[in-house]
Amino acid sequence: MPLHFWQKQKTAKKKAVTDIDKMKILKNIKEKAKKLKRELVLLHLAYGHSQTPWTAKAIIVLVIGYALSPIDLIPDFIPVLGLLDDIILLPLGIYWAIKLIPNEVIEECRERARTYSWDKKKSIVAGVIIALIWILAVYLIVNNIFIN
Repeated sequence: MPLHFWQKQKTAKKKAVTDIDKMKILKNIKEKAKKLKRELVLLHLAYGHSQTPWTAKAIIVLVIGYALSPIDLIPDFIPVLGLLDDIILLPLGIYWAIKLIPNEVIEECRERARTYSWDKKKSIVAGVIIALIWILAVYLIVNNIFIN
């Protein structure tokens, strides 16, 4: 009997540790998601800044477009790989864009990003434009593959 009791104790401790670890991981993921959102706002503000170079602006358009796009390069339903593109490509694009932006612009935009609130009308318009671009791209692909 005592051996069985100790086995239950060990199992309970392992389960408690894994639950705590899961909570820490979830908290860490939430913090990283908030940081990612702040960085996207920073890029949005940097795009409108006059001192941002055109190369950085081009990358910002690609990064924000990809972040807002309903279509991924690798679909999310593919196990592991589907989430890796969001975990790797988006932060990599943000990093690359930020490296091309002057430090003064980054600092100014970070300050503005702390209190920034989105314009709902502009967000809806941007979403519609991105959706239309994807619809056009799908149409052109389907048209070239099946009709020609």
